[in-house]
Amino acid sequence: MTEVTNKRKGKQNLAIGEVQSWEKSEIGISGKTSEANFSITLYEVHTIRIQVSKDDDFSPNPYSVIGSPKKLDFTVVENDKFISLETSKIHVQINLSPFGLTFLSPDGMVLNQDDPAFAVSWLGTEVSNYKKVQKKERFIGLGEKTGNLDRAGRAYTNWNTDYFAYGVNDDPLYMSIPFYIGLHNNLAYGIFFDNSHKTVFNFGASNNRFVYYSAEDGDLDYYFFHDSTVSGIISAYTTLTGRMEMPPLWSLGFQQCRYSYYPDSEVMTLANTFREKNMPADVIYLDIHHMEKYKVFTFDGEKFPNPKAMVSSLKEKGFKVVVIMDPGIKSDQDYLPYAEGREKGLFVEYPDGEIYEGQVWPGWCAFPDFTKTETRAWWAEKMAFYQEIGVDGYWTDMNEPASWGQFTPNLLNFHYEGEEVSHRKARNIYGLQMARAAMEGSLLHNPEERPFVLSRSGFSGIQRFAAAWTGDNVASEEHMMAGIRLVNSLGLSGVSFAGYDVGGFCGESSKSLFARWMSIATFAPLYRAHSMINSNDAEPWSFGEEVEEISRNYMKLRYRLLPTLYSGFYKSTVDGLPIARSLAIDFPHDPLVYETAYQNQYIFCDKFLIAPVESTKEIAKVYLPEGEWYYLFNDQKYSGNQVIYVDTPLNYLPVFVKAGSVLALQSDVSHTGEKHDGILRLHFYNSKGKAQYLHYEDDGHSMAYKNGGFFKREIEWTSTGEMLHFRKSEGQFASAFHSIKLLFHGLDIKKIKFAGELITTKKENMAFLDKLSEFDPLPDQLHPYFDIEEIQSVTIDHLAEAFSIELQ
Repeated sequence: MTEVTNKRKGKQNLAIGEVQSWEKSEIGISGKTSEANFSITLYEVHTIRIQVSKDDDFSPNPYSVIGSPKKLDFTVVENDKFISLETSKIHVQINLSPFGLTFLSPDGMVLNQDDPAFAVSWLGTEVSNYKKVQKKERFIGLGEKTGNLDRAGRAYTNWNTDYFAYGVNDDPLYMSIPFYIGLHNNLAYGIFFDNSHKTVFNFGASNNRFVYYSAEDGDLDYYFFHDSTVSGIISAYTTLTGRMEMPPLWSLGFQQCRYSYYPDSEVMTLANTFREKNMPADVIYLDIHHMEKYKVFTFDGEKFPNPKAMVSSLKEKGFKVVVIMDPGIKSDQDYLPYAEGREKGLFVEYPDGEIYEGQVWPGWCAFPDFTKTETRAWWAEKMAFYQEIGVDGYWTDMNEPASWGQFTPNLLNFHYEGEEVSHRKARNIYGLQMARAAMEGSLLHNPEERPFVLSRSGFSGIQRFAAAWTGDNVASEEHMMAGIRLVNSLGLSGVSFAGYDVGGFCGESSKSLFARWMSIATFAPLYRAHSMINSNDAEPWSFGEEVEEISRNYMKLRYRLLPTLYSGFYKSTVDGLPIARSLAIDFPHDPLVYETAYQNQYIFCDKFLIAPVESTKEIAKVYLPEGEWYYLFNDQKYSGNQVIYVDTPLNYLPVFVKAGSVLALQSDVSHTGEKHDGILRLHFYNSKGKAQYLHYEDDGHSMAYKNGGFFKREIEWTSTGEMLHFRKSEGQFASAFHSIKLLFHGLDIKKIKFAGELITTKKENMAFLDKLSEFDPLPDQLHPYFDIEEIQSVTIDHLAEAFSIELQ
């Protein structure tokens, strides 16, 4: 009996075994072990793909990766113990007996190493890759994951889940991005596990021997990245999985949502109130109550008797309309989308061919199989209904997919681009493909306009199709701070355009909490307020005069900063780096950025250091990392590498400007479609050494920017103040600004070159737009409400000159 038990124990964990044969190709090497096939493929000198399967053929995920293998310079070194594949960025050492990988930097430093005993192993169909833990190793990323910035000591599951009112440490949530970055010994690497089954990442939870990631089934298929910087690794990952396109400018403005605004008179009252109260806003959402009995591609005829006229009236006031789209199609033969989907075989089915039905808002529903090309094309065609009405954007919700009971049977069949797989393999990419269908539908009916899609669910690559928000959060101080970490973690994972429901979706926000949340979200990529049914009003004017004034000021600040923000979005489309940037990107080996007190801090648009603080605190500890920093509201300058204490009355969020930054501001507007005064205010903050800024503009809505329809200008200056250089502009788009007004902070510029022409800074040769008396410093004492006007003209003591350049 003992002998039999031992034999069974020996077979419980199947290790990959020894390398039996291998061969070199133009793009890497491949081979066989005693238990599996393996392939090591070059995508870039910094990106290498590892595939291992017990089957003869690999079964890759067709949805996330848009990069391809490349013929690159590499060498292969062989001896009797290992094979080494070497590029200029990574050396991959393959141990022959047993198989195991060690990734090294070109100078021989170990980046990442398989556990020598287990490496790649199987427990039934579950495949795992076990890794040695390096000394003091930290782990960041994994997308929409709660908890601390440093993931060490916890385990996480990737299984897209509808989770109403989730806790601030709960897992899993709505979106799965199996990509993380490891940090140790001043080194960094990244791993993207491209398997769409349910996966687990264990960073040392319940053991002190190894870390590992595993999938319930499928191949071990991962990409390894190495660069000297964390930003380089994120750029490499987004080169592989794609980057967002330029969004429409209006989507960067303030967005107002509620579950739900109805009837149409309430929607119009909402729009009118924003304008009457001088609170800038661009977007109004229509949640599920706009539909007839919750059926997608319908409007309720009683609540919205003439939706086209309503949308037209909203557009006249400068508002865009975004409608919700849920995937559940009501099972009703008299409902045309259901009849069409059934006839064409577009729904998810049981193995015997019967259509799967689950209960959602409309009742029993069928679910389109978005892993099928024909289904996505059909969904796109059905969106003509909304385009005809004049809808501008699409909000894909409940696309985990969600249903009452929250337990979809695993045996369901999905097309998966012809492979035919079960729910186990298809679930995590369902929301990604629904967002894709929505984007393609928007482009199908309006190809000259940029689409806007907001998705709750997704997988790696979602950034190509949609912005993301963090689902059904709660109106609490803890959730406000957790949402910041979620957005920052999404940014670490390639999703730049992300946000949270300002004020909290579930429950009711206090006055102070809402005010603080509005100020923090001013510096979030997506600025959207949202609240649920049967709760108190939660619009910015619903919490009393003080909160209304604070909200108005921060909303106006957001709109004044649109030139800075838009240029930041453009940069993100180019390099894949986030707009809300965790301090771990620029300061990955600084232990203070991972401490609980400071892990919520982040860099916004490469310029602002945001130090979020709960509304209950009047004083905050702020960590200023390496560099020099100016407090936004009074220009006080601080050296980095120190902790400071800052007063935080409700109307002052701790915001600092990085030395060397340029802030580009415009005049007040009530929405992004309204013309500003044509003067671009550029604030220069002195720094040591050279500093650069790239200003970007286009028309904000069309695809013309892809064909030269943009305006782009680089600006350089030195700390000595010898030269401020406006380089010649690029692109065929005429700037929307006719003048530039320069404001200097701790900087004394002596010469200016504008498009190659030298001009002077002497007052007698400059045309002043404003009197110097308008540049009075802020009062010493903080007052109840700050005036946004003072943001654009802080403290005369720190201004060398204030003058304008006429561009025409």
